[in-house]
Amino acid sequence: MYAAIVFLPIIASVIAGLFGRFIGARASELVTTGALFVSAALSLVAFYDVTLMGHSHLIQVLPWIYSGDLRVDWAIRVDALTGVMLVVVTGVSSLVHLYSIGYMAEDPNRQRFFAFLSFFTFAMLMLVTANNFLQLFFGWEGVGVASYLLIGFWYKKPEANAAAIKAFIVNRVGDFGFALGIFGIFFVFKTLDFQAVFGAAPALAGKTFLFAGYHVDILTTLCLLLFIGAMGKSAQIGLHTWLPDAMEGPTPVSALIHAATMVTAGVFLVCRCSPLFEQAPVALAFVTFIGATTAFFAASVGLFQNDIKRVIAYSTCSPTPSSRRCCSSARAA
Repeated sequence: MYAAIVFLPIIASVIAGLFGRFIGARASELVTTGALFVSAALSLVAFYDVTLMGHSHLIQVLPWIYSGDLRVDWAIRVDALTGVMLVVVTGVSSLVHLYSIGYMAEDPNRQRFFAFLSFFTFAMLMLVTANNFLQLFFGWEGVGVASYLLIGFWYKKPEANAAAIKAFIVNRVGDFGFALGIFGIFFVFKTLDFQAVFGAAPALAGKTFLFAGYHVDILTTLCLLLFIGAMGKSAQIGLHTWLPDAMEGPTPVSALIHAATMVTAGVFLVCRCSPLFEQAPVALAFVTFIGATTAFFAASVGLFQNDIKRVIAYSTCSPTPSSRRCCSSARAA
């Protein structure tokens, strides 16, 4: 069941993207939308089983990377936090797919649009079901690629192309910090598996290592690097400039990526890594400061916007203040 939730969207995306010319636009719409509604229904079952009944699951998919000390398996991790995100991602995405059937009815490239939507959903599901940092990064970058494709879907429109490029470049800044954090985690813990890293974190509290020529606190440095990645995806202040311009894409793209799912990826990352952040109070204080500053800034700017889509964009810049509260709840789960 859990594998079906994750892989149904990518199967539908491949069908619509590679065979859309042969099966037609209507069939592509039905295949992708139907697959998402099946995933959404299964996600409700998973939510009941995992979140309400207290069960958790780890499904091994296949061996992935075995190179020296680096051993990474592709696995699907389903716990309480994942159960909530599965319902959010598949629920919102299925409704956006359904709405897009009418909204994009006159567009000649509907097959490509629905293939991109389903690919984005698959990448987001890979992100929230990851069992290690490398797998999470795979979903993280997949979401970025899908965002670029969807924002620039109307590629003949110069504004859309510019917005897609801007979103891609600004997110690369955050992703560079995220990648450094993953490198640092492997350097310190010799593994990228969540359970192993989180279990060893308390023993490193207060210890230092050499980074950029300075002896700095290990967990504080790693958490700050991970949070830089979260700042990019969740459009926190300093890395927020891509989000308002991203509204150049079709309205369903704005609804799916920038108002409901993609901007929550940063919050999910902080919640997932709560065992690390709990051992780094300086990093937690920084998260709170950035989140509060972004919330105030975005609300102030949103007051003076005339375009409703930009108002919505700025309203989604500020999910991170809740991240600190999420840490304790995710830890308990």
